[in-house]
Amino acid sequence: MDDLFSMRFLLSIFFFGIASFALAQQSDRPIVQFSGIVKNADSSEVVVPYVSITNVTQSKQVAAANFKGYFSFVVREGDIIRFTSLGYRGVELKIPDNVTNKSLTTEIMLKPETQNLPVVRIFPWATTDEFKKDFLALKIADDDLATAKKNLNKDRIYALTTILARDGKEIQSMMLQQQHNTLLNRSTLQQTNPLLNPFAWGALVKQIMEGDKSRSSND
Repeated sequence: MDDLFSMRFLLSIFFFGIASFALAQQSDRPIVQFSGIVKNADSSEVVVPYVSITNVTQSKQVAAANFKGYFSFVVREGDIIRFTSLGYRGVELKIPDNVTNKSLTTEIMLKPETQNLPVVRIFPWATTDEFKKDFLALKIADDDLATAKKNLNKDRIYALTTILARDGKEIQSMMLQQQHNTLLNRSTLQQTNPLLNPFAWGALVKQIMEGDKSRSSND
């Protein structure tokens, strides 16, 4: 038991030393101000906003670009930075060593990527029983012949004529008919039968009476 305990203790010290050495190496690497802008690889004038930026080396620290695609944060030389955004193919960039002035500025180009999502079918029935009920009550549509018979029905055609707007041909025919009726009424008024005119009857009676008087005076 003592030997097993001693072995576990030595292994713990060994792994702790390796981890400390790795952390020491990471902390010894120079700090770099990393800045840039993310653009669309198909069109360099189009920026990609709100891109997620992950530092894979530094415990997956996460940053983000703003709505103009601009980013700026602190990294270390040798860090691996990953850029991801929905609808684009991810890109990884390694910070080079011996960066001049400890400042690095670059453009990140993301390639658009089409993602085919699985087909989702939405049914308006909550249960199978509701579906069966609606299916049994479903009214099957008429075939072409039945539809044609309905459209040629006299009552249906008359109902449509009362609600549908008139086309240009119908309006022209109606105007010609109105003009014809107007001309016909004018000619009828001008050629009125005198026997139906009471003033004409008065004039006729007056002429007869005057004629009788002239005959009496001559006799």
